[in-house]
Amino acid sequence: MSQMPQLSACPSCEWPLESGDRFCGACGYDLSAVPVRPDDNPTIAMNGSTPPPAGAPGPDWPVAATQGTDSGGHELPPGTPPPPQSPPPAPPAASGPGAAPDFAFPAPSAPGMPDGPPHPQSAPAAPPAPTGSPVSPASGVRFDRPSEPEEYPLQAPDPRVTPDVPTPREGTKVCVACRAGRVDHDGYCENCGHAQPRERDHMEQDAGPVAAVSDRGLRHHRNEDAFAVGCTALPDGRPAVVAIVCDGVSSATRPDAASMAASRAASESLLTALPRGTHPQQAMHDAIVAAANAVNALAGEAATAREHAPHQNAPACTIVGSVVTPELLIVGWVGDSRVYWVPADRSTPPARLTEDDSWAAQMVAAGLMNEAEAYADERAHAITGWLGADAYELEPHTASFKPDRPGVVVVCTDGLWNYAEAAEDMADALPLDAVARPLHSAQVLVGHALDGGGHDNVTVAVLPFPAPPMGAGSA
Repeated sequence: MSQMPQLSACPSCEWPLESGDRFCGACGYDLSAVPVRPDDNPTIAMNGSTPPPAGAPGPDWPVAATQGTDSGGHELPPGTPPPPQSPPPAPPAASGPGAAPDFAFPAPSAPGMPDGPPHPQSAPAAPPAPTGSPVSPASGVRFDRPSEPEEYPLQAPDPRVTPDVPTPREGTKVCVACRAGRVDHDGYCENCGHAQPRERDHMEQDAGPVAAVSDRGLRHHRNEDAFAVGCTALPDGRPAVVAIVCDGVSSATRPDAASMAASRAASESLLTALPRGTHPQQAMHDAIVAAANAVNALAGEAATAREHAPHQNAPACTIVGSVVTPELLIVGWVGDSRVYWVPADRSTPPARLTEDDSWAAQMVAAGLMNEAEAYADERAHAITGWLGADAYELEPHTASFKPDRPGVVVVCTDGLWNYAEAAEDMADALPLDAVARPLHSAQVLVGHALDGGGHDNVTVAVLPFPAPPMGAGSA
């Protein structure tokens, strides 16, 4: 069979074509209906005429009348577009010598397309040229896509929009994150699910001449420290200032409950005994015993029994405290929490007033190691004395001092002194106006520990010496 010449324009709309196009880029005309002329071995007409050159316009088909008839001979109404015209039929093929050459009939057109190419004059106007070719030359698939939207809808609620949550009733604890949801008894927001800060994560108390601050630190999931501060009067009316600091033993059960119970029991014991005339040093001893009894009682509670296992210890904590009067400075402790003395004018050296109940302290006391070697050992902070049902025996330590000048008493857990172990380091970290601003000084010391790494809970109480008259507070 002979082949039709290669088309350079669409037979339907005369849109310029490129080599390999199978559909018109403007009107979508199926170009496979027109056979493509091969590049070699052109067919020579038997009558001696030469085929039209490649790219030449097709045959000039007769123009349809404005008004005509349909395929059945019926007259069409005025204004009705004429039906598409087909090329004249070719004579039947003959065989044998001298037969007329074969003629190529167009393949059936695509559905909805005219059977043959209309005359250029009757073709519709070509649409505007698209940007880029929307038709793949290889597959003929159109890739027309709608324009990209300027904004896409958010997949999650816009955090800038206040959620439609009912306002909690007055007095209800509100979430610190969304400021709208109510906090349930487990400490989570019922609206956004945010875990709320626990009350003990950071605590501060200013009790006039004494102040204390406790912080969870940067590594622990909860604060296992506790403190209690207060003021009272001796029988003769002179003031007495009290500070108790406790550090829960993390390897024991409910260490946070142990420290809280011990601090409360010791403080209540001191504030009750001192007004009755009990000597401050004896009152401190009795307060430590009361604290030990309170911690021991936790071992029998149902909450402890549920958590207690054969490999765990009963609730336990350390304790350290101080009582300041106009003449005396009393300290008492069990464990490795400490008390430091820092003179107000810094003209004399500071001092540490307690000795740790720890493995390192025992090594130093026995002369087996010096202090630097002992505290560099990984066993240094293993305590040898604590409050709790599993303690070997209760041995409260107490001491009494009579400073000859004003100063500041720093009562703290190891979460602070790990970053200011020597008395000189503690004095350097303590603000110069600590006597007048105990709360500010406690905040600064806690910040010093957090800046150093905050590996443990941090608790510190600051007391000025001598105790100021009753009613005199911090500046």
